[in-house]
Amino acid sequence: MTTTDHNGSALDVEIGALRGGSAGLPDYAGKTVLIVNVASKCGLTPQYTGLERLQERYAEQGFTVLGVPCNQFLGQEPGTAEEIAEFCSATYGVSFPLTEKVEVNGEGRHALYERLVGFADAEGHSGDIRWNFEKFLIGRDGQVVARFSPQTEPESAEVVAAIEAQLAQPAPRG
Repeated sequence: MTTTDHNGSALDVEIGALRGGSAGLPDYAGKTVLIVNVASKCGLTPQYTGLERLQERYAEQGFTVLGVPCNQFLGQEPGTAEEIAEFCSATYGVSFPLTEKVEVNGEGRHALYERLVGFADAEGHSGDIRWNFEKFLIGRDGQVVARFSPQTEPESAEVVAAIEAQLAQPAPRG
C-alpha cells in the first residue's frame, strides 16, 4: 500500500464546517477519524445509519466520523448546508461533524482529499474517489492507515477491525 505525504498530517488542512466557521481538523489530532464523502440522495445513503452507530460506539474512546458532503457524483448532494444538516439529523440522527460541501476529484479537489487520494485500499485502488461513501481511516498520528470502497459497509468486520486497531494505539506525544 502507498501512504500519505508524511510532510504533514491529513488533518493539517483547513476546511469549513457545514454551518460556517472552521471544521477544526487540527482539533482531531491524537484521535482516530473516519473521513467519508457523503451524499443525501444516493443508493448508499443508508450507510449513514452504520456511520452513526460507529460514532456512538467509539466516540468516548477518541474516535469520530467526519462526513464530507460532495455533489460530484450525479448531483446526489444538491442541498444547501441547512438542507443537508436537517436531512442528516432528521432522517439518520447524525451526531458526527459534517464539513462544508467540497469537490473530492478534479481540478477543484479540496486540499483534504489531495492528502487522501494517494493511499491505496486493500484491492490496490488509489487516486480519484470512485463514488459517494468512500472511506479513509486516519490514525492518531494524522496519517491515513486504511481506505475502503464506497460499497464497504461502515460496520463491516474490516472497518471495525481497523478502527479498533487504531484505538488500541497510544496517542502520539506532542
